[in-house]
Amino acid sequence: MLDQVLHTFSIKPDVDLGLMRHGQTLAEMSARALEGLDKAFEKFKPDFVMAQGDTTTTFIASLAAFYRRIPYGHIEAGLRTGNINNPFPEEFNRVASAIISEHHYAPTHVSAGNLAREGYTRNVFVTGNTGIDAVFQVADRFDQTWFPDHAGRVILLTTHRRENWGEPQRDIAAACREILDAFPDTLLVAAMHKNPIVRESLQPALGNHPRAHLIEPPEYEQFVKLMQRADLILSDSGGVQEEAPAFGIPVLVLRDTTERPEGVTSGASKLIGTNRERIVAEATDMLNKQASERRVASPYGDGRAARRICAHVLDYFGIAHEPEAEWTEGLRAVA
Repeated sequence: MLDQVLHTFSIKPDVDLGLMRHGQTLAEMSARALEGLDKAFEKFKPDFVMAQGDTTTTFIASLAAFYRRIPYGHIEAGLRTGNINNPFPEEFNRVASAIISEHHYAPTHVSAGNLAREGYTRNVFVTGNTGIDAVFQVADRFDQTWFPDHAGRVILLTTHRRENWGEPQRDIAAACREILDAFPDTLLVAAMHKNPIVRESLQPALGNHPRAHLIEPPEYEQFVKLMQRADLILSDSGGVQEEAPAFGIPVLVLRDTTERPEGVTSGASKLIGTNRERIVAEATDMLNKQASERRVASPYGDGRAARRICAHVLDYFGIAHEPEAEWTEGLRAVA
C-alpha cells in the first residue's frame, strides 16, 4: 500500500527492506525491521534519522538510531490517548519513540502539551501535520470525480485497526447495511484494507448490497478525491481524522479513544465506538442535516508543516536557507 503513495509523489526508495510477510507477528516484523535498518545505518552512516507517525517501524527506527547514537527526529510527535493498550500497539510506539527522540515535531499545541507533561520541553516544535500538506497538494493536482452521475449522498468507510478485528468490525458492517437501507439515495464506499481478517468481516454483510461498493485500497490521489466526494466518513483511522476535516468533511470515529482530541473538541469528529445501534443513530443524525450544517473546520494545520520541519533541519546543520516567513511562523519552541 505504501507503493501507491510513493508513486503519487514520485518517490523512489534507495533501499527497500522488504519487511512484509503474510500472517507475521509484530515481534517477527520488528526483528526484521531492526536488523534491516541497522545494516542500512551501518552502510549509509546517516547524520540524522527521521520517521513519522505511530507505526511499529517508526518506533524501531528510533531504536535503531539510538543503538547507533544517531540523532532522531519524530514527526507527528506527542499524540496520546493515555491508554498504552489502545490503540495497540500505536500508543506504545508513540510513547517509546519520545524517549529516544532528540527533536519532536508536534502537529498541534495539544500534542506539544502532552510532551511537556511527560517532561519533554527541549526541541519541541509545533509545525502542523504533514498529512495536511499532502492532501492539499494532491487535491490541487488531480481532477478525478467519484460517482459523477450520483446525485445523492456518499458515505466513506475505512476500518482496519487491530482492536476492531472480529466482532467490532462485524457490528460496523451490520450498522452500515442498516444505514443504507434507511437512506435509499445514499451510497457506501468501503475502501477495504488488504488484511484478510478485515475483509472477512465486511464482505458477508455488505458484499451483496446494491449500493455498497467494496473496493480495493485506492491510489492515494484517488482516496483524497474520494474523501472530498464524501458527505460523511466512518473511520477508525488516525490519518483520516486529520485529513477529512481539511475538506470540511465530518468523521464519526469508530473507536473508544483517540490521540487526536483536537478534532473532537472542535466538532470536526466524534468518538462513537463500534456499537451497532450507536453507529446507526449518529450517522442518521448527521445525514439528516443539511450539507451546510455538516461542514466542519480543520484544527490540524495550514499545509506548511513540511516547510517548517525542513527549516529546523537546515538550521540544525547550519545550512543557510531562504528566510521565508511562512517557514518560521509556526516553528515555535515550547521551551
